[in-house]
Amino acid sequence: MNARTPHRPVIRRARTAVAAATAALSLTACGAVGGIAGGDDGSQEPGKGDDLTVGLLLPDKTTARFERFDHPLIKKEVALLTHGRGKVAYANAESSTRRQSRQFQKLIADRVDVILVDAVDSRAIAPDVRRAKEAGIPVIAYDRLAEGPVDAYVSHDNELVGEVQARALVQRLGSNSLNSKVVMMHGDPGDPNTARFKRGAVTELKGDVKIVKEYDVRKWSPEAAKENMRKAIAAVGADGIAAVYSANDDMAGAAIDALKEAGVGEVPPVTGQDANLDAIQRIVAGEQYMTVYKPFELEATTAARMAVYKVQGRDVAFDALTQDLVDSPTHEDVPAALQTVVAVTRKNIEDTVVADGVYTVRQICTPEYAADCAAIGLG
Repeated sequence: MNARTPHRPVIRRARTAVAAATAALSLTACGAVGGIAGGDDGSQEPGKGDDLTVGLLLPDKTTARFERFDHPLIKKEVALLTHGRGKVAYANAESSTRRQSRQFQKLIADRVDVILVDAVDSRAIAPDVRRAKEAGIPVIAYDRLAEGPVDAYVSHDNELVGEVQARALVQRLGSNSLNSKVVMMHGDPGDPNTARFKRGAVTELKGDVKIVKEYDVRKWSPEAAKENMRKAIAAVGADGIAAVYSANDDMAGAAIDALKEAGVGEVPPVTGQDANLDAIQRIVAGEQYMTVYKPFELEATTAARMAVYKVQGRDVAFDALTQDLVDSPTHEDVPAALQTVVAVTRKNIEDTVVADGVYTVRQICTPEYAADCAAIGLG
């Protein structure tokens, strides 16, 4: 394949034979993790049985969801699908590309049956993906689309994430949006999702607001985001910034801190992503306007199913999950499962992250936020 810039993931192939199966699987999206267990769908080809090992590589510990949700959910689902016999060999790169490469190579040396990888750097991981393929170990890209010959990809529609964030800002700004000065805080250029978030957001904002400053934040660093926000405040003026597009919650918190330190009377609308607990609490308090909630349960359980089905040779079940096709800079037509996303504001916290069991009201409404929770009827 010729290397080329990836475009927005779109459905380019319909597998009509398994459309009904896919529709049935989609009903397990939220609040039913415990009920998603593997069964004999009659589609299993000769392959390995339940005694298998899934290698799982996650990129960092700063993003709360990876340790709190993704790892335990994948581990639980693998156990359910394999009647307790399957194992997950887990490692976290703690934001180090080199460490993740060593972890990847250890999984290959240990002869795991399949590798799920959320790459710290999607380009740098490609040689390890090739080594795994040469060793006969399938690789599934998780959350971020790794380069190299990956067998499949599971994530969310990441361009849609940016669109949802941007639309929320424009709607919040209302009739004043055309004259509104917006600062944009994008993610790490080394993360392939960043370009997709950015493309979706800029497409929605262009022509509707005045984008006065844009920053790419290496490693998604909150410290760097805060410094960038200080620069934007110095250039534009604290009271001149009508809104902040932040690609994720950690950077949103940093931008809000910088604005408060600059003495703004009222924090302007700020976007986020990941539905971190502290972000939900900022939303309750009226400091952060919204976050994008990407149902962790469905993404994690879908990834576990794809990994187990791939190893066990259950091709029909695997195809039922991978209805989409995406292109990476190195490979075209990668089978993919792209999940939907939800904008969370003060109006729907209870119907989203609480209803799905991500957080309890008690976890959100600590004494510091009790009055704010009461004001919006959360409790």
